[in-house]
Amino acid sequence: MALVHGLGADGATWRGLADRLVAAGGVTVTTVDLRGHGASDRAEDYSVRAFADDLVETLPVGLDVVVGHSLGGSVLERAVERLAPACAVYLDPGFRLGLPTEGLPGRLFWATAPVGLTAAALLQRWRSRGRPAPSPQDARLRDAAASRFDRGMALRVFRDVAHQPAPVAPPAVPSTLVLSDDSRAVLPDATAARLEALGWDVRRVTGVGHDFWLQDADRTYAAVRDVLLGDRAR
Repeated sequence: MALVHGLGADGATWRGLADRLVAAGGVTVTTVDLRGHGASDRAEDYSVRAFADDLVETLPVGLDVVVGHSLGGSVLERAVERLAPACAVYLDPGFRLGLPTEGLPGRLFWATAPVGLTAAALLQRWRSRGRPAPSPQDARLRDAAASRFDRGMALRVFRDVAHQPAPVAPPAVPSTLVLSDDSRAVLPDATAARLEALGWDVRRVTGVGHDFWLQDADRTYAAVRDVLLGDRAR
């Protein structure tokens, strides 16, 4: 099994979920540091396609499960046919950002994107009031990851994902979407409903935000335990 982190995180931030998987037994868990994150090298190209190519070069074909969160979900969607896992799990994947891309609103937004993205981040933080906080250990891992990643990629990544959303199509492999209360920013409800009609398994973990396994690892694990462990979950 492989776990692919989101923007500004790294492989270590999966601690809570990885610990539960290892404790269940019979599972080998691999985490990656995407380019420009964690211990990986900086790069000139931070396109989602470049991240996906790295993933294909790094991971073996035919794993039981590959999990992607946020940006990692976008990367996995572009790599999944080549990786051909038995199944894929997408945690709040960045499939279709709620950012303007067309006409005058799109031009104005991207002309002042740093201001708009900062405002969106502040709004998201305000909405997150009252939700569970990460454990002290997970908070340290999150902050350490944020200190190591190449912040210069952020605008390029947001622009790439916003202008090249994932297609609304049947899943390439059996796929589960797990959505938090913040999922609308990266995957609108209408798009999730269309994907579900096309054969995607859509689940929700309520009362938590975008980094939901950091806020409530037990409920996140319980929501997808059957998919992650397969027959071992019975």
